[in-house]
Amino acid sequence: MPLAGAELVQTPVQLYRYLLRCTRRLPSSAMQQHYRHAIRQGYNSHTDEDDPERIQMIIHRAIADADWVLNKVLTVLKNIYGLLFSI
Repeated sequence: MPLAGAELVQTPVQLYRYLLRCTRRLPSSAMQQHYRHAIRQGYNSHTDEDDPERIQMIIHRAIADADWVLNKVLTVLKNIYGLLFSI
């Protein structure tokens, strides 16, 4: 499930800030740093994009990708803790 406010993201700057907030939910500082770096790189690589339709496509894809990463991490953590507590 995306963080609250995902439906309000309309501009690249709003997307950038939203994605940086998403990194706070990652469990380790190393993961947070890795994804913050990737977000900055992605933002900088698309700064020259001026097609509104393409920008909206990038926004929707980035939110979906962030949601997938967060769900994957949380699922793995639940499985690990479930195994630890079932022993």
